[in-house]
Amino acid sequence: MGMSEFYGEGTEAESVKVIHRALDLGITFLDTADMYGPFTNEVLLGKAIKDRRGEVVLATKFGVVRDPNDRSKRGMNGRPEYVKAACEASLKRLDTDVIDLYYLHRKDPEVPIEETAGAMSALVREGKVRTIGLSEVSPASLRKVHSIHPVTALQNEYSLWSREPEQEMLDVCRTMGIAFVAYSPLGRGFLTGQIKKYADFGPDDVRRNWPRFQGENFNRNLELAGKIQNLAMKKGCTAAQLALAWVIAQGDHIFPIPGTKRLKYLEENAGALDVKLTTEELNEIDLIIPPDAAAGTRYPEAAMSLLNG
Repeated sequence: MGMSEFYGEGTEAESVKVIHRALDLGITFLDTADMYGPFTNEVLLGKAIKDRRGEVVLATKFGVVRDPNDRSKRGMNGRPEYVKAACEASLKRLDTDVIDLYYLHRKDPEVPIEETAGAMSALVREGKVRTIGLSEVSPASLRKVHSIHPVTALQNEYSLWSREPEQEMLDVCRTMGIAFVAYSPLGRGFLTGQIKKYADFGPDDVRRNWPRFQGENFNRNLELAGKIQNLAMKKGCTAAQLALAWVIAQGDHIFPIPGTKRLKYLEENAGALDVKLTTEELNEIDLIIPPDAAAGTRYPEAAMSLLNG
């Protein structure tokens, strides 16, 4: 996502290098969405993997509708005819014959999720999609869709400062045999310790508009990031590696998908696989950073209303 929008500028050349290096490191699960850019991130990824498609588990999403002439506008569309059209458009942009994992990005509040799921199931039967997934839905919606067509993965935000999935969803996925894909496992970069002040965000950085990065929330969360850095120093790793290792340690069915557009951060993130946290260390982290430690909501109010659909 960050290679095309939201978190400051990047270059296509460096982004392609990062993707190729990820594949070389054995990181083969690549996640995008039609709305990133909008529409340009799928094109970028398609170019990058064109000669290495067989190495990649390719995931993309649909359902969030954007106006290319006004990128601030958002809409939702889960109507069956849109599901088919969105898939065709993604296949073309990704320059591939099949999408390995196709997610509903957000539930359309105006469309019964059973109708959306039926259209997604049809894409599997047609051979355009191998498996289906959901993002930020409620346990009830997950169960409804799973009864229509097996859900391979649920993608929700999960990190040391976004621990809502622990209330129910992690156990639901484990019980149902569904992979839990943790997006923003580094707290949108905040848990890495690289962000020190509000001015570190560029003028087009979307984080400027999100509650956790504003005012007193920013200051309180900066203290939280500092605690993570202290724990990492004690462990002999970076803050990013500790945050990722913590997510990985929460269950064998949990897969974090940290994003970056820089080679050095990609390789740092990959190093998290070598960080093994003991039971005592995990307990210590829980004491220092309890589940409700973060200040402020994940998104502005309008976007929050679309979660747990």
